[in-house]
Amino acid sequence: MATRGFFNAFDDVWLLAGVRTPMVDYCGALGHISPTDLGIKAAREALARAGVPGDHIGSVIAGNMAPGDFDQFFLPRHIGLYAGVPVEVPAIMAQRICGTGFELFRQAGEHIQGGACDAALVVGTENMTRNPIAAFDHRTGFKLGAPVGFKDYMWEALKDPAAGINMIQTAENLAKQYGITREEVDAFASASFAKAVAAQESGFLAGEIVPVISEKFELAGYKPRGIKLQGKLTEVATDTHPRVSPVEVLAKLRAVFEGGVQTGGNSSALVDAAAACVVASGTYAKANGKQALARVVAASAVGVPPEIMGIGPAPAIRLLLERTGLKLGDIARFEVNEAQGAQTLAVARELGMDLDRLNVNGGAIALGHPLAATGVRLTLTLARELQRSGQRYGIASACVGGGQGMALLIENKEA
Repeated sequence: MATRGFFNAFDDVWLLAGVRTPMVDYCGALGHISPTDLGIKAAREALARAGVPGDHIGSVIAGNMAPGDFDQFFLPRHIGLYAGVPVEVPAIMAQRICGTGFELFRQAGEHIQGGACDAALVVGTENMTRNPIAAFDHRTGFKLGAPVGFKDYMWEALKDPAAGINMIQTAENLAKQYGITREEVDAFASASFAKAVAAQESGFLAGEIVPVISEKFELAGYKPRGIKLQGKLTEVATDTHPRVSPVEVLAKLRAVFEGGVQTGGNSSALVDAAAACVVASGTYAKANGKQALARVVAASAVGVPPEIMGIGPAPAIRLLLERTGLKLGDIARFEVNEAQGAQTLAVARELGMDLDRLNVNGGAIALGHPLAATGVRLTLTLARELQRSGQRYGIASACVGGGQGMALLIENKEA
């Protein structure tokens, strides 16, 4: 039986270049910076690395989950304008929770393939630290003696009211369904940390990072924006979460739920970051002498039961393979967001995936999961890894809260 879902194939859509900021731990050095400004920083650098002038961009597609400031409504528009995109070019916000970054590529592919533009700027940005403490029920005031409704926006957003459980519990459900033990999850997490540390030490990760510095973003006729680092800090240049994490150390951490397998050490890290890429048609690339990083082949999105939302990448990847005629063995590299360790292992078991091809430079357990930026980061890392290893096909994917999965197939045409 064919896998149900949403599928797009692209004939002539290319990833020219991309970049990301460092992924910095929650309440760290980037914690005070607006996600709009992090997005502007990444967007400007992506355009520079692609060698594409802002006035060549015909569409700006940005993603951001939780509001990091009061002007979030304007985030995609301001990122485009302050990155140098002409005022006439429209911008849109897209959101598919943890699959947002892939949705940006999917929409860019549609815009380019449909002839709406020749080149698009995709930007995912997230400041987890600036998730607000919010209330939705006090617009009419506070009644005498009534409870005050202020809650932690980020913590509450982890709960799915339809299923009545939070995201960590969905991973616990998968651990039970697939017979995944605490020892296996800790071993997987330890390996993720080790691979990320090795990728840092080799300089691979540095190749996709633009250091964040204090600087102004000027826009003629409008108020300047910018980034101001705090204290004596002059630069933030590296990811902060990767560290050597032996299994025996991870094993000492208390499970979030009694008898469960998930801990703070084998779940994705909370980080602040932005990532951006320039996507264009092959006709544009050829006419302007651009060497593409990868071809964007196809995208898929599927639905799964909310209580096991973490399995989403499995049917999303399966749909890509069915519709493109490829087999699992044809895919040399997988980047699957490590929302939780048990969740990622469940996806691998469901598909029969070779773990040696999965997240070879570390995953979100070690590096972090900046929600809307994650899909952009995974796609960029995957494209660079395909070039580094000389491999042809790669798939990046993520589970999506509420019960979805999304995946993107890319190709290294030089392989």
